[in-house]
Amino acid sequence: MATLQTPFRYDYVGSFLRPAALKKARSEYESGAIDAAALKKAEDESITALVANQKKAGYHVITDGEFRRATWHLDFMWGFEGVGHKKTETGLPFHGEAAMIDDTYLTGRVSVDSHPFVEHFRFLKALEDENTVAKQTIPAPAQFLEQMIMPFALPNTRKYYADTDNLVADIAKGYQKVIADLYAAGCRNLQLDDCSWGMLVDPHAAAIFGVDRAGLQGIREQLLDINNLAIEGKPEDLVITTHVCRGNFHSTYASSGAYDSVAQELFARENVDAYYLEYDDERSGGFAPLQAVSGDKKVVLGLITTKSPVLEDKESVIARIHDAAGYLPLDRLCLSPQCGFASCEIGNKLTEEQQWAKLALVKEIAEEVWGA
Repeated sequence: MATLQTPFRYDYVGSFLRPAALKKARSEYESGAIDAAALKKAEDESITALVANQKKAGYHVITDGEFRRATWHLDFMWGFEGVGHKKTETGLPFHGEAAMIDDTYLTGRVSVDSHPFVEHFRFLKALEDENTVAKQTIPAPAQFLEQMIMPFALPNTRKYYADTDNLVADIAKGYQKVIADLYAAGCRNLQLDDCSWGMLVDPHAAAIFGVDRAGLQGIREQLLDINNLAIEGKPEDLVITTHVCRGNFHSTYASSGAYDSVAQELFARENVDAYYLEYDDERSGGFAPLQAVSGDKKVVLGLITTKSPVLEDKESVIARIHDAAGYLPLDRLCLSPQCGFASCEIGNKLTEEQQWAKLALVKEIAEEVWGA
């Protein structure tokens, strides 16, 4: 139902734990036991069942759970020309565990023709009803750029782009094409998932990005510019939101830090309609930066963690919502988990039953606070 617009008072980020049948099909496909058509059939069936459960849970937003992806961000990049990948040998350093996701890098100039996510969205769109709207999640343009300009990636990137500004232009142009194609397929709710800002607030951000402290301001401006350039000229009825994260792999995290140092760029100047913000523990800092949220943008408070099966205390969450309302009016606030339940196929350390219990709690709290 295209007239429904995210975010809702009770909402979620997008990814869900992969069911056993889908994991089995993916393993069989990778071993050569089944073909691509059989894998797609398993994906279709799992997504259809997931959407039925999302509706049963009383949510107005539906997603495909990112069931067709290995990771929340890299599969999207692989849909572009000029991007290659291979199995990682070392993984990315998360706290407590290395994130074993594919090394992804440039193999040429970046462009896109027919992105597979558009067809994926068409399948989800057909599952909408009068009470629900399909939301498409993709990594933010800043996330794509970050992937290619981190110190470990930059020497390879420079083989194809001597000037980062040209890379920014090509990535943004590709996003504009994909967004236009998604819109033509009926998408009216698009979420940009973005860990780049979560990395920028980390105490070790300068080392992470390979710059000095003064250089971080240039990185902030670059990430802001590419996000705004990619969505420039979007249709008026296309709602675009940003989800900011600090890493979510097998219940581990990549970075820590409050939003204060990026609030004037991210909250005041990014041209999106709303923010889904991680606020599930002390790593995210306080609510004061919400004062920088400009215009009539909304904020979805990610106060329920997906990293643990333990249910939060309802009254404590309600108290935190009212604390946040001291900086942004309550009618511009919503509630969700801080991230998805399975940013990568491995998923977080909880069961499907515990996943749905978390979402039931989000809905219960939102209805009590807002009468939603």
